[in-house]
Amino acid sequence: MSKKTFQKLAQKYSDPIRVQSFLRALDYNHEPNGETLRSALSAYKESKAHCLEAALLAAAILEHQGYPPLVMSLESHDNLDHVIFVYKKDNRWGSIGRSRDEGLHGRKPMFRSLRDLALSYYEPYIDKTGCITGYQIAHLDEAKTDWRFSSKNVWKVEKYLIDIKHVAIKFNKKRYRRIHKKYLSGISAKKTNAWL
Repeated sequence: MSKKTFQKLAQKYSDPIRVQSFLRALDYNHEPNGETLRSALSAYKESKAHCLEAALLAAAILEHQGYPPLVMSLESHDNLDHVIFVYKKDNRWGSIGRSRDEGLHGRKPMFRSLRDLALSYYEPYIDKTGCITGYQIAHLDEAKTDWRFSSKNVWKVEKYLIDIKHVAIKFNKKRYRRIHKKYLSGISAKKTNAWL
């Protein structure tokens, strides 16, 4: 398996929408044996990926369709960040994402700016501890590691994304408290109805 693997995948999944569907069909990597950060090729071989591994896989496939390997890091105040592959089509930004949470998958290319794209993740990101505080776009090759083909964990990618300066997202505290309260009441309702 090599570069040809991604060339073949790019022929099969020839646009971002198809790549998003492909990634959603993969098992989510819950890291049962400890944390991983598999390269794109290793994630493909394992047929499972968490958010950053899925972003690497999307980038490795879609660069064969002319999309640069760009990802967006979404910073959260609980340090449980999210990473998505981002792309531009017809002068609009879209994304490809993989998550345990339904609202954190990809977005169709309809956003005029990266900020607008990042803000589309704001409300779905709020859970017991999470809230987006910043975002930044990064070119994966700037991480200076073999994120495409390495057989080892590519921790340099994670470090690079953590270290880059993020653009702060200011949020309305009143709005945050309202959404957070709604989320917590939803958890309570699920527990109450667990045996119904």
